[in-house]
Amino acid sequence: MFHVKLPGQDTIARGADEHLVTSRVKLPRRVIERPLRQVGKRLLMALGVLILTVMLVWIDREGYHDNADESVDFLDAVYYATVTLSTTGYGDIVPYSDGARLINVLLITPLRVLFLIILVGTTLEVLTERTREEWRLNRWRLRLRDHTVVCGFGTKGRSAIQTLTATGLSPEQIIVVDPSGKVIEAANAMGFAGVVGDATRSDVLLRAELQRARQVVIATQRDDTAVLVTLTARQLNRGAKIVAAVREEENAPLLKQSGADAVITSASAAGRLLGLSVLSPSAGEVMEDLIQQGSGLDLIERPVIKAEVGRSVRETDDLVVSVLRGHRLLGYDDPAASPLQLTDRVITIVRAANKSAEGLPE
Repeated sequence: MFHVKLPGQDTIARGADEHLVTSRVKLPRRVIERPLRQVGKRLLMALGVLILTVMLVWIDREGYHDNADESVDFLDAVYYATVTLSTTGYGDIVPYSDGARLINVLLITPLRVLFLIILVGTTLEVLTERTREEWRLNRWRLRLRDHTVVCGFGTKGRSAIQTLTATGLSPEQIIVVDPSGKVIEAANAMGFAGVVGDATRSDVLLRAELQRARQVVIATQRDDTAVLVTLTARQLNRGAKIVAAVREEENAPLLKQSGADAVITSASAAGRLLGLSVLSPSAGEVMEDLIQQGSGLDLIERPVIKAEVGRSVRETDDLVVSVLRGHRLLGYDDPAASPLQLTDRVITIVRAANKSAEGLPE
């Protein structure tokens, strides 16, 4: 048994057979009609051809001969049209007048051909579409490398993806994992591939090719779920960067022990921003601007360029707030932060329009 956790609902237990059906990869669909709609249209066309043939036979029923009772009623007309269009042709009802035979040659025979084209075309279309989707899926798997897996497509997950795409990450490099099929359909509509299933299960994350992912964003609704997803993700990929969100600050250490590289406490972070806005609404606006990528001021991390090596933090063109040296995060006022080294990375504040190509996404 496995558990599907939906926002605002209790945990629902489902069988493993249903899991195999629902836990699948869904690629963004092109603007084409759904297969069922295509089949429905063709069935309506085939029904129209059948009705038209029945009417032609019924109107000229005097020109037909029934070996059973020598007369053709409406049921006989339906029967004759059916066996004729399906090319069965039992021969118990036959056209014998010149007019009936002429109608068969000029009208019913073309209708028979059209009927067969509709049926065969429907089968070929369904098989072709299925083959095309399988080919797209296989090609997608072969090309997928160093992508980002986002577990949970709620408010936090969507906001994280919005930030990632604003910094230049292609939607083709993002895979969404969520237990809700409707949520994955929404992700597909936005151009993201998706996997329907419980992200705490390793087989679901394997369908998202997490073992080849560069980074993982865990934005589930519950903290205990986030812990299980983090443990599973770290087991599958030792080198991926895992960033997780939790509601309660007390659960952050548990997430880090489970393998998360960074943990964001959503409740306390929102509370701190609220408190800052109370003390200084302008400072709150600046912080809100910094965490929204693509407009105004952006807080970014980039490598140190050669021209900056050996210089002080204050001598750089950008406003440096921290220096990442190995696993140490040094403040701009830390004496150890200067001079800058070639292997350092700096966290800077820049204008969104001033992003350069020096290690930064366009």
